[in-house]
Amino acid sequence: MTDVQAPPTSEFTALLQAQVGHEFAAHQQYVALAVWFDAADLPQLATLFYRQAVEERNHAMMMVQYLLDRGIPPVIPGVASVRNEFGHPRELVELALAQEQDVTAKIERLFKAARDDGDFVGEQFMLWFLKEQVEEMAAMNTLLTIIDRAGDDFFKIEDFIAREAVGDGGNDPSAPAAAGGSL
Repeated sequence: MTDVQAPPTSEFTALLQAQVGHEFAAHQQYVALAVWFDAADLPQLATLFYRQAVEERNHAMMMVQYLLDRGIPPVIPGVASVRNEFGHPRELVELALAQEQDVTAKIERLFKAARDDGDFVGEQFMLWFLKEQVEEMAAMNTLLTIIDRAGDDFFKIEDFIAREAVGDGGNDPSAPAAAGGSL
């Protein structure tokens, strides 16, 4: 086994450690959204958000694996409480879109920090996440548009999700490895 020399602590590695927590928090929030849809007997929306939750967990574990590979001991933080009470499906998707916008800003900051630190490996690692955020924001924007068009006919939303591949990026062979494997 070869020793991996840890890069010095940098703004990038500090932000990446924090992002692990943000990804786990997003995971928990998506689970809460999925459970709400499940309880409302909207199985297509529930499945979509359960899948999104797993995706966010995988993102956190990709970052953990990167830290491990670079010889930086990962820190797994706790997460804050999530929102569970909603009145209409639009509220859940608005929250998901706002969450994705926030994550996109954080990923952009991570990429910039890696570049500013001269961490070319870190910069390259973040490229996949930038691409992923474009897809995630597009999926939530599309879903919000469909919800607005459907009004209170939630079955139109369910039909759309069953018919279209909303938020289903599938298995991306270019995705970074996740610690413990992707789910």
